[in-house]
Amino acid sequence: MKTLQNFTDDYLQRCREMSKDDIARFLEDFRRLHGGRKSGSRLISMKVPEELLQAFKAMSRMHGTPYQTKIKELMSDWLRAG
Repeated sequence: MKTLQNFTDDYLQRCREMSKDDIARFLEDFRRLHGGRKSGSRLISMKVPEELLQAFKAMSRMHGTPYQTKIKELMSDWLRAG
């Protein structure tokens, strides 16, 4: 069963206030991220210096974010900044 997405009145009001350029930018970002097709995740392997990985994991824990989730967020942000 699919979940139902609920929108707050504040969110809907902000959407109403978006300019055509804001809407176009949102749609383009969404298309770039999702490509209009359903895709799954892919397991990758990469070498990272141990000290860097441990520091990244520690910082992620301090911010309450799983480190792999943070890596994916950083990748998405970088793509959007294009």
